[in-house]
Amino acid sequence: MDQLLQMVSRAQKLSMLDGSSSYNQVNVDLVDRENTAFTTPWGTFMYARIPFVLSNDGATFQTAMDVAFMGQVNKFVVI
Repeated sequence: MDQLLQMVSRAQKLSMLDGSSSYNQVNVDLVDRENTAFTTPWGTFMYARIPFVLSNDGATFQTAMDVAFMGQVNKFVVI
């Protein structure tokens, strides 16, 4: 955290992305949606986007951000 704060301490502008709601923006591949299925009294449902309860949701989100900002990380974007 200290290193992150040092990286942004001299920034003229600062914007923050809410990571907790961003998880819900990463799509689950069509082939893998079956693995997220759950059953309720109203039927069986599958997640279209990554839910918070998956074991690798943090790593998947980190990878998505690294790919999205490739070449810009540590220049003007800190993830």
